[in-house]
Amino acid sequence: MNNLRAAAIQMVSGTDPEANIAAMRRLVRQAAEQGADWVLLPEYWPLMGRQDTDKLAVAEPLGEGRFQTAMSEAARECGVVLFGGTIPLHSPESGKVMNTLMVYGRDGQALSLYHKMHLFGFSGLGERYSEADTISAGGELPDCRADGIDAALGTCYDLRFPEFFRAQQPFDVLLLPAAFTYTTGQAHWELLLRARAVENQCYVIAAGQGGKHESGRRTFGHSMIIDPWGEVLAVLPEGEGVVTAELDAARLQSVRTRLPALQHRLL
Repeated sequence: MNNLRAAAIQMVSGTDPEANIAAMRRLVRQAAEQGADWVLLPEYWPLMGRQDTDKLAVAEPLGEGRFQTAMSEAARECGVVLFGGTIPLHSPESGKVMNTLMVYGRDGQALSLYHKMHLFGFSGLGERYSEADTISAGGELPDCRADGIDAALGTCYDLRFPEFFRAQQPFDVLLLPAAFTYTTGQAHWELLLRARAVENQCYVIAAGQGGKHESGRRTFGHSMIIDPWGEVLAVLPEGEGVVTAELDAARLQSVRTRLPALQHRLL
């Protein structure tokens, strides 16, 4: 891979899609001003509704709609590769949406997309989440290459399934938008991200929702960038903002040469 500067954007998205679009555009511009080549948005950036069903009303068909237009324009205007967190797209399954990560090149053209495959479910400590109630699971592994670099993609709950990323090998960078709950994030977020970086000997860019939302839900934040040795290069604990770090090709090669674990794989 070539050296590049990556940025993870953290948001505290609310119930007004237009306000969220404006925040996204401002933060992408801020990342570009800090020299970012690649920019990652968080999961659910266009809407964190009061009810899980709120996203059904704002879902878009693939290839058109205000969310896709805004991301395309932001990528082109700022001259970045934009990994667009997730947006709700129309699903073939009635009453549900696809939770989709779209990637845009510097010319604003769509490069690839990934429909989230693993759907989060959790109950306990006064909380209950069931994405399968409103989201249709994707059925295809991501296939992403930008600037000549192979990248793995995943979304939030995918992080808990190491075989999902192994199936995308080889890659040099793993990008993960998320909206981890505060409860699960506090327990496992950094642990899992660093594990994925170490076992795949790759850079990890993770962008999260990070704060108290209008619905009362609290997300964990801690958007971060991690190197192939598992070192956290940059982190934003809570609130809206941008973190950036240099992805160093020499560092990546050094880790893989000194400890050639990927070459030693048997399965």
